[in-house]
Amino acid sequence: MVSIREYQKQDAAQAMDIWNEVVREGVAFPQLDELTEQEADGFFSSQSYTGVAVDSETGEVVGLYILHPNNVGRCGHIANTSYAVRSDKRGLHIGELLVKDSLAMGAQLGFRLMQFNAVVAANVHALHLYERLGFTQLGRIPQGFLMKDGHYEDIILMYIRL
Repeated sequence: MVSIREYQKQDAAQAMDIWNEVVREGVAFPQLDELTEQEADGFFSSQSYTGVAVDSETGEVVGLYILHPNNVGRCGHIANTSYAVRSDKRGLHIGELLVKDSLAMGAQLGFRLMQFNAVVAANVHALHLYERLGFTQLGRIPQGFLMKDGHYEDIILMYIRL
């Protein structure tokens, strides 16, 4: 059983490992640099909200999301979120739990919309999940994402009302 709760300082190392794993894979997150131990807690704590998926049997963090404004000022009511699931726990619907929790948390924090700026077109599982949950595709940017192997993939912009 997995539950979602708010990030706590003691989650920093496990959250960092999961985040960095996705960065290293080079197929979903735009970041090139991994978080250091010194940066991890500050990064996760500085978000509007960071949720962690915790295995209730082992107490291990198995996934996370970061939630923050997509822009500032007059566009600050639009949230943006990034999700990461530990590679050995993928396919267990943890991502779906994280997305649903982030939608509820975004609304609770007063955001009116959630926008994804760069869903990699090759990430078909994420695209299907987002569409199933009610996200709308806004458009496609050809070759907007540089994959780790050096080729470019399209990115898809999506949004949902909260």
